[in-house]
Amino acid sequence: MEMIGPILELLKLIWEPIGKQLKYHRSVGKKMVVLHRKLQVLNIRKEDMESRLRAELRSGKEIKKEVELWLQSVQGACDEVEIINREVGEAKFFSRARLGKRVAKKIKQVEELYKQCNFPDNLVVDALPSIDIFPTTTIVGDNTAKKIMEEIWRCLMDDGIRKIGVYGMGGIGKTTIMKHISNQLQSQTGLFDQAVWITVSKTANVFQLQNGIARAFGLIIPESEDETMRAANLYSMLRARGSYVLILDDLWQEFYLEDVGIPEPTSDNKCKLVLTTRLSDICSKMGCRKIKVPLLSEEETWELFLEKVGQQQIVSSEIERIAKEVAEECGRLPLAIITIARSMKGVTDICEWRNALEELRESTKGLNEMKRVYEQLKFSYLHLQDEGLRQCLLYCALYPEDLDIGRKELIEHLVADDIIEGRTREAEFDKGHAMLNKLENYCLLEGFIDNQNNRWVKMHDLIRDMALQITRTRFLVKAGINLREFPTMEKWTENLEKVSLMHNFLSEIPSAISPRCHSLSTLLLSSTHMTQIRDIFFLHMNALQVLNLSDTNIVHLPNSLSNLENLTTLSLRGCTRLKYIPSLSKLVSLRKLDLNHTGIKDVPDGMEMLTKLKYLNLYAENLKMLPAGILPKFPNLQFLHVYGGSKTLKLKGEEVAYLRKLETFAGQFYSLNDLTSYTTSLRERPPKSYFIRVGASLVTIEEEKESFGKVIHLKNCFACTGRKDTIILPEDTETLVIEEYHNVSSLVDLPHQIYTGKLKRCRIFYCKGMEFVILPSSFIFASLESLELHYLDNLQAFFNGGAITLAPDTFSVLRTLKISSCRTTRKLFSDSQLLHLRQVEELKVWYCPQMEEIIATEEVGESSRHYFSNETKTLLPKLKHLSLRELPKLKSIYGNVLPCSSLQVLQVIECTNLKRIPISFPQHGGGQFPPPALERISASKKWWEALEWDHLSIKSALEPFLQTNL
Repeated sequence: MEMIGPILELLKLIWEPIGKQLKYHRSVGKKMVVLHRKLQVLNIRKEDMESRLRAELRSGKEIKKEVELWLQSVQGACDEVEIINREVGEAKFFSRARLGKRVAKKIKQVEELYKQCNFPDNLVVDALPSIDIFPTTTIVGDNTAKKIMEEIWRCLMDDGIRKIGVYGMGGIGKTTIMKHISNQLQSQTGLFDQAVWITVSKTANVFQLQNGIARAFGLIIPESEDETMRAANLYSMLRARGSYVLILDDLWQEFYLEDVGIPEPTSDNKCKLVLTTRLSDICSKMGCRKIKVPLLSEEETWELFLEKVGQQQIVSSEIERIAKEVAEECGRLPLAIITIARSMKGVTDICEWRNALEELRESTKGLNEMKRVYEQLKFSYLHLQDEGLRQCLLYCALYPEDLDIGRKELIEHLVADDIIEGRTREAEFDKGHAMLNKLENYCLLEGFIDNQNNRWVKMHDLIRDMALQITRTRFLVKAGINLREFPTMEKWTENLEKVSLMHNFLSEIPSAISPRCHSLSTLLLSSTHMTQIRDIFFLHMNALQVLNLSDTNIVHLPNSLSNLENLTTLSLRGCTRLKYIPSLSKLVSLRKLDLNHTGIKDVPDGMEMLTKLKYLNLYAENLKMLPAGILPKFPNLQFLHVYGGSKTLKLKGEEVAYLRKLETFAGQFYSLNDLTSYTTSLRERPPKSYFIRVGASLVTIEEEKESFGKVIHLKNCFACTGRKDTIILPEDTETLVIEEYHNVSSLVDLPHQIYTGKLKRCRIFYCKGMEFVILPSSFIFASLESLELHYLDNLQAFFNGGAITLAPDTFSVLRTLKISSCRTTRKLFSDSQLLHLRQVEELKVWYCPQMEEIIATEEVGESSRHYFSNETKTLLPKLKHLSLRELPKLKSIYGNVLPCSSLQVLQVIECTNLKRIPISFPQHGGGQFPPPALERISASKKWWEALEWDHLSIKSALEPFLQTNL
């Protein structure tokens, strides 16, 4: 009898999970009915939302980001339910329990989305004007190009001309000319409300054109509706956009404006349509005023060639004669002239010039116009001295036409494909950037930098066509052409080396497809809708080295993947539904494994065998843990990123310290002792960048960038050390985040090892004991450029005491100071204390409910009177941006007047008790003038009108800078 109790308990433990699974198994049918019913209700709400949106967007506004995100989430849920529905129909007995659990989870998600659809205010916000400024090259052919630009501009200014067609052969400079025109439109305000640019691909249809126009204008049109209804919606919204110039670049076929939803440009709506095309007929059929971009004159051809090849290359009259003949062979086409001239740059030997001329003549003999152009461009390709440069250029053709390609992503792919090799990751990127720079210099790639300082390249469509001609028997490229059916077996020839099907709508591979591609080394299936791959597909791909399935809907990988023993790169980034990866034990050649944002819960079986790994990304939110001792199995690692949602997914310092070649690292340690253990190992060869967190935190490690910086994040972990002096940070730490350390009253109480000489940024959160930032005579953070203080409930002031004396270097380079959500702070500084913050350019004070005064006026004692000499008395002399938000008790920024000659932006939001702006104003001839650098004042109209002024002329001087759309 004594045994019955324990046995019953054991049976209960066993039965509970089994019973739960049986419940899921039995109820899957009923739950699917519930799911469809709830999804139907959600879709009704989505349709209501879209109808409301269409009405509000007609007023020329833009959709709110939160509304756009909700609509995308609903569409994603619909797509997932469709997949679940198909899987339930095909499910066998043992898989129904798993599906039942998945359906139950999806029901909760649909219910949550329904609850989230509560937007009581408007769904839209005021639209910002388009400010796209294109990077442009110098216009070639001064006389010809300038005349064309002047003619286009005259047509734009002529009210009687509404549609303009700019046409000419490929590579003649149509796009370059229109980029200059677009920039000119953007810079001259008042002509049109917007100038919007859309690049049209060769395969574009009405549906895609509608999407492109909607995106460019910041609009949203339903994907589910047919083209006619979408056209009606787009038409209504565009009519409310005011006057605009719509530029359609590289149009390949005509269309009716009403089919797309573009209002006919008229003198009433003051809109214009400009298109560029290679086909004159398109201009005629679209009813455009035709403007032809002609070939360059012989004189312009030689001038352009000479400019690009360099005058210093022409060292004799004989070389000049041959060079002119080479220029003539370019057919007066700018693209051909530039690329061929660049390929001859640095050549001074007359033999090479004669040989080049002969090759060029032979390659273009007897060809029609476009084939001649391709051969001219091929000439430039063949004259690349480095085979790596040639391979790099050809690789770019694997991307879709007109796609902007991120340099970092491209270099990663070139490394994976063995086109770039280097001893270190840094050396590989340096070499990659150098190669891309050369291809840009040769005008075989176009390069530009965006507003976030990211670097991109783009391939001219003629250069891409030339590259695809060169590789037509070795490459199968159908990237970005809206492909919905997988290429048939006939396309998968035995001599294929690279296949790119990226950016398509492919969802599955037919069961009959089993390519016999024994030479295939690269297979790119990223950004497709792929849900599954059958075992048979990889059966005859024994040479495969690079497999990219990133951003697909794949759930399971086939077991045949385990036999790809030559695989060096496996990229599954963004496969959020991927739960299962077969054994990797045989993939001993693997150098890169990217599981970023996958749905895996455990590391793949056999991963410990991948001793050649250089790149490992395990940023997977469901990942539970790493097996103990696995990291030292990868001594060649240069990149390591580990993050999971589980608190148990933390690393041991000594294991990471074993990775002597590590250059980029992001992960979380168990304790400060692990951090110290790792830090002491950095003296031999520290990483170039790292993001290290110690202690529990809900904040995820930031997404992978080219460089993480050098970041340490410490949360509530000091107490566990027992001694303050046991904390050792890397000497080159640049960013320090301190969170939930409650036992300090100021920064000086923190362990002294955190005061590193290279620290540039410091962020402090939720430290309840902190009363002051700085104490008298403390020396701290001499190199600090940015300081943020958030949620410090007991912060009394920035400095403790009145006019204090600090070491000369303290805060000597501090430029940014942000303070928010400090509930008890009443005053931040005294005016004498601000003399230690003379370099501050940005000051933000937000959400401090007790804040009464930012700068308190203080009587200066004899001991600190020297600080207020005529040379140093100006407070905040370099302040550019002052932002005050939700400070309900704030009565004064400063009792006296701030000169603020550098002030550019003043932002005041929800500071209802602030009645005066303490800014001094330059005076000239008895009149008041605003600060010379002022750009804008952001505030509510009500607050502005309630302000008190010493002179109304001051208000009049500032009013033109007021922006009240808050």
